[in-house]
Amino acid sequence: MDRRTAPEHRPGAGVGMPSEFTEPAERRARAPFEFVTASYLIRIRPERARTLGELARHLRSCSEASIFYHTFQSLESHHYSAFSSDFAQWVMAACNEAELAERLGSIDLREVVSLSALRAMLVGAVESHLGANPAAADRPGFEPFHFCEALEMAVPIGERAWTLGELAAGIRRMSRHTLHHHFINSRLRLHLVTNDFSFWIEHNLDAPELARRIDHIDFYSTTLDGVRQEILRLLGRPDPR
Repeated sequence: MDRRTAPEHRPGAGVGMPSEFTEPAERRARAPFEFVTASYLIRIRPERARTLGELARHLRSCSEASIFYHTFQSLESHHYSAFSSDFAQWVMAACNEAELAERLGSIDLREVVSLSALRAMLVGAVESHLGANPAAADRPGFEPFHFCEALEMAVPIGERAWTLGELAAGIRRMSRHTLHHHFINSRLRLHLVTNDFSFWIEHNLDAPELARRIDHIDFYSTTLDGVRQEILRLLGRPDPR
């Protein structure tokens, strides 16, 4: 997985905000923010889970890319669903195990910094539930769970931002896939429980408070377009649309 931590990708923060930010809104960063274009190639894996017991077994051995796809990546398509995790969705819809679905769905990806730790959380939740409800282990679901994984293709587009205004302009234009890459997937890539924008703003524009506010945007309670609008608002450049 791409773990860009080179200095020129790192944040530092500026303004574009109300009076509490006293630095010039167009302060030039020490190093530019590098925009990429991101897309994903989805591959169906051979693992299938027809029962919760099989789900637990495959969770222990499936690829980290599959864990990533069904949790971090699924956030992009489940904003209007009860659960953002594919695992939680299947447990509820196919197995009718509401308690386990709640436990899986309550894992907060904003606090996850490694896929091995996330795997342990998922396996622990399923095995704990089956320990208390052994009869559920072999009860077939209404449909099988198909494990998938995504190959991320992130290509620099040669566009850079040196100021908050230029950053806002790039965020306004970028696709949802690219926004997902920079704002959500980056939390694992950076291993710092943050996003690319906040990382750059803090380390290259020296505005940790602005970086913190952007990082605290709740991507569970809104769409990616809603995330985009909130970032632009915090940058002091709301989209007029």
